Amino acid sequence: MKISAIAYRGLNVTPKTNWGFVEVRTEDGRTGLGECTLGNQEPLIAAEVDRLAANLVGQDARDRNRIARFLPHAPGGLVAATALSALDQALCDLAAQWNGEPIFRLLGGAFRDSVRLYANINRGANPRTPEGFAAAARRALADGFTGIKLAPFEPLMWEDGATPENRAAYAEGLSRVAAVREAIGPEIDLMVDAHWRFSPGSAAALIRDVSQENLFWLECPVAEANHREIARLRGLCNARGMRLAGAESLSGLAAYRPLVEAGCYDVLMPDAKHAGGLQEILRIAALAQTAGIEIAPHNPTGPVCHAHSVHLCAAIPNFLVLEVQYGETEAFFDIVQGESLRFERGTARLPQSPGLGISLAPGDTPAWKRMDRPWLDPRLG
Repeated sequence: MKISAIAYRGLNVTPKTNWGFVEVRTEDGRTGLGECTLGNQEPLIAAEVDRLAANLVGQDARDRNRIARFLPHAPGGLVAATALSALDQALCDLAAQWNGEPIFRLLGGAFRDSVRLYANINRGANPRTPEGFAAAARRALADGFTGIKLAPFEPLMWEDGATPENRAAYAEGLSRVAAVREAIGPEIDLMVDAHWRFSPGSAAALIRDVSQENLFWLECPVAEANHREIARLRGLCNARGMRLAGAESLSGLAAYRPLVEAGCYDVLMPDAKHAGGLQEILRIAALAQTAGIEIAPHNPTGPVCHAHSVHLCAAIPNFLVLEVQYGETEAFFDIVQGESLRFERGTARLPQSPGLGISLAPGDTPAWKRMDRPWLDPRLG
């Protein structure tokens, strides 16, 4: 099964969103698919995929341990790790096709028959008022989701100081959280993503203020490098009955080991697009399991990462719940063909076809476009 071509495909799916994919083709006519979405880094990702192709065309796609090996000290940072992760996904797709079985069997088989999902409503909330977030949460609830997440605190950044703007953004964020909790009731799991917007001191105040909303977890309150402070914040969260979650943009087992050893998080969130490949995440999950840490993969982007994540989560014993970007765009379902990715009352069923179970649908799709600013509150332009 020799590799004949490796290609990057970038697609524009909303005014604020591009998705990126890697296709690996073999001489026997197979195509493996991976996702490498990384906001506004499309030219760099495409260049890195071209570099991989120049080195790997002609090699046997079944040798993924050698040709998609994650090297923790290799140059290239998150861009290189994301391209390599997509390559590993595509090679897993090809290997499972070759074996005539779904990817989850290639990973050792499923612990569960379906995968529990939670709805990230952040991009589906419009307007971005407390009422807009509450309406998005009610839509997810009506679709059967039993977990809801929002990122309510933009445009607050602790480095800007205690300005009137930051104080107003904090108050608005708390109002958004309260409105969602009221909309979904007390039994639905509620997660809040703080997107590293807080200092350790202000994060302690945040924990105090959101604890009354009975959170399932608080996510990424402070920068990932602050291991001692993260561990302290975890204790504050646990004392109030909620988990602390994070580590969504790290790459490789070596990056996760210090977090596990320092006791930083209750929940680790490795992303199939960045962590170094599906089997690297299995290794991260195994390390986490030794410390009683749960795994809830980060997965707020396109359908290919979602499909790979479903296979992956089925094979992780300490899996907790999987994220999906809810309500952003119907392109999530429309740009792929094969097995249905439609959510089934807040769950994803396991694909049974050989390989990933989906491929990119034929036809014209708008090419990616440069986005000079990251996704922000629409009211900010």
